[in-house]
Amino acid sequence: MLKLLKFAFALSLLIAVQGLLSFTSGVESPVNSAESRRVGLNTSVMYASLDLQQQGLSYAAFNSALKGMKRLTELGRLSQTHIISIADLSQSSTKKRLYVIDLVKQEIIYQTYVAHGRNSGEEFANVFSNQPSSYMSSLGFYTTGETYTGQHGLSLRLIGEEPGFNSKALERAIVIHGADYVKEDFIEQNGRLGRSQGCPALPVEQCPAIIETLKNGSCLFVYAPDKRYLSSSLLLNE
Repeated sequence: MLKLLKFAFALSLLIAVQGLLSFTSGVESPVNSAESRRVGLNTSVMYASLDLQQQGLSYAAFNSALKGMKRLTELGRLSQTHIISIADLSQSSTKKRLYVIDLVKQEIIYQTYVAHGRNSGEEFANVFSNQPSSYMSSLGFYTTGETYTGQHGLSLRLIGEEPGFNSKALERAIVIHGADYVKEDFIEQNGRLGRSQGCPALPVEQCPAIIETLKNGSCLFVYAPDKRYLSSSLLLNE
């Protein structure tokens, strides 16, 4: 039954991608209510087939991630449309709340720890900001840029795609990098993960491979059930 569900989703995903390619080439691809229902069904099927509820990722986070990624694809902002990464900041920092998913292979490639900004909260991230020197996490959709080697080693630039929420990511130097406070030993000693200055920092040993997977035009979605963001995000509400 699971194999059948995966096959059905793969077929529908191919059709959806073909539609997006038509859109980005300048050909109109009208969306009707029947297609909207089909997309919702496909999201449900994939959510179940990946067993994401068991892995701790809420359906609300996953559904929003795919919705926003679809819009970014339509806008021509992504060059990697088969990979999505979701940082679910509704979860405790003691949980492995970063999910890197291959949408075509229908696999969770990585599931690991990710830090939030130190002024966003202790164990849980509750407050968010787009402002420089806030040392808070910023919600919303990002596209990944190029890599560079800095004080934290190999790092990945992030371009914030949402005005008012994460559009100052480059100005704030919000990047993906490894950090020695993102590990289970820190959790055992402190009851929470270490915190960053706003960057989604990852475990040092996994960071290079994850960066290699995400670099150059994939979608990162930083999620929390923040009412202002969910009601105001243009990518989720257009």
